[in-house]
Amino acid sequence: MLYDEAMQKVDIVIVGAGLNGLVAGIALASCKGLSVALIDQNDPTRFATPNHDSRTSALTQATQVMLETLGLWQNIKPHAQPVNDIIVTDSEDVAARPSLLSFALNASGKPTLSIVENFRLLDSILEKAKTTPNLSLHLGQKLASIKFSPGLGTLTLADGTAIKAALVIGADGRNSATREAAGIKLDGWAYGQSAITLTISHELPHNGMAEEHFLKSGVFAILPLPGNRSSLVWTESHERAQYLYNLAEAEFLVELRKKFGSHRGSLAIEGPKHLYPLSTKLAGQMIGPRLALIGDAAHVVHPLAGLGLNLGFKDAAALVECVYDAASLGQDIGGAAVLERYARWRRFDTVSSAYMFDGLNRLFSNDNAGLKLLRDIGLKLVDNSSTLKAFFVKEATGTSGDVPRLMRGLVA
Repeated sequence: MLYDEAMQKVDIVIVGAGLNGLVAGIALASCKGLSVALIDQNDPTRFATPNHDSRTSALTQATQVMLETLGLWQNIKPHAQPVNDIIVTDSEDVAARPSLLSFALNASGKPTLSIVENFRLLDSILEKAKTTPNLSLHLGQKLASIKFSPGLGTLTLADGTAIKAALVIGADGRNSATREAAGIKLDGWAYGQSAITLTISHELPHNGMAEEHFLKSGVFAILPLPGNRSSLVWTESHERAQYLYNLAEAEFLVELRKKFGSHRGSLAIEGPKHLYPLSTKLAGQMIGPRLALIGDAAHVVHPLAGLGLNLGFKDAAALVECVYDAASLGQDIGGAAVLERYARWRRFDTVSSAYMFDGLNRLFSNDNAGLKLLRDIGLKLVDNSSTLKAFFVKEATGTSGDVPRLMRGLVA
């Protein structure tokens, strides 16, 4: 729906038209007759290309259910690669990487995880947002100010337009302007690591196999994509990563084969590679007066498992449910009771996930012989225990804990 310049008051304003903000906007505008304005200083259309983003996400079963419930999955599914198996190794020797842990994820016939390129996700979800009733898009509109009062949030655009709402949702990433305007602190740490992401094609099929190789420099992940293609996440120290990133393609391929091995035959690079410094960041609070933070505005986690986007989608689904319930009862959708319910629901999950990913990275990203022995024994214990495997598979589905209705296929 095109922006109505006469509109000054809406129920909800979302700042940030990335994946989390778009999904939250579509969900909130689709039910209860709520009016939603979505603001972003950039036009996300130009980001929905492989030239901008070579990353992928591992979408859990719960996330897939949510996207299907919102009418989004049908356009995403053709670009999604179901993961049939995952193997985990802990060896620097590319010629001999014994599998310490393996999962057969979709024995039930329903994909537990699916790998999708982020730019394809953004393109599909953005197209849906453009045709969603009650959702007005203000793209390429810079924010001049954000103010919170006990009764309303007021956002003023650079052209002087003021938009007021009962609830403001900050989906504006790790450098969130909404979080800063609310005076919410951001804590965290850097790893001294950077990740190179890229897409490759290979001669032999992957058969839906995902690989997580834990090396002393960091994780080297091979994630299957449709066709004989895979997404790579190659973690190294900042200095080594920058050196590799700057290599010419032929030289880069030589270094890549040393890490990748020969099990997929010949390799070729598809599109550009990108470089991302890695860190963990946690907002001191997920809420403020008239404000709820979701996704990277609230938490940035290590991409070790490729599952970070699911945390943001779960934030959105939980917040949508809190707002739905309040609207159904005629309550203030941006009031303290609604926001506190959301914060209680999501705080433990996001913090515990951040520390779990951090702990795994620290455990594996070293060459301490004692730690290597302990982690190898631990992985083998899990591999030989059907009960422990079932627990980890349930975690991978995204169905553990208090799952929001949207992620169970229920609209309201």
